[in-house]
Amino acid sequence: MKKKEDKKKDIDALRGDLAELKNLFITSYEKLRVSQDFELRKAIRGAGAKYRVVKNNLAEKASEGTPSEQVLKGLRGMTSMAYTSGDPVALAKALTAYAKANPAFTFKAGMVEGRAIDVKSIVDLASMPSKEEIFSKLLYLINAPAQRLLGTVNAVGRNLAVVVDQGVKENKFS
Repeated sequence: MKKKEDKKKDIDALRGDLAELKNLFITSYEKLRVSQDFELRKAIRGAGAKYRVVKNNLAEKASEGTPSEQVLKGLRGMTSMAYTSGDPVALAKALTAYAKANPAFTFKAGMVEGRAIDVKSIVDLASMPSKEEIFSKLLYLINAPAQRLLGTVNAVGRNLAVVVDQGVKENKFS
């Protein structure tokens, strides 16, 4: 059993992490085998996130005064948390894909950009395109009119060159 000083250090370390977080997913990992847990951690690392198993009462105490306080209040059962300061969609996709393959892994709650969300919203978030995909679509939409204008401007010069070339071939211009 941990000493009180060690628990206080754990709470302070967790509070430091929770104060900086914007995106957090609270999960339950009951009945996962070690190999399944290894795969889960690998998927989370691949999404650029971190994973941590927490004790419910320590997480609740550590979250006091942080944006995640609402999400970590009143937890029951075995609890873990996956969090990132990056793209929440990538993490939600990784966790949702893992949850589909392993029904023992379930969601309890989540927080995205500092706002608490429910389990249904996590699944909806996972179905969204990633930030990179949205940016690429936006850049395409911004760039498309410029490409069409450039094509039109080039077409006039190209058409003029074709007419002049045909006139020279037919000796109409002398």
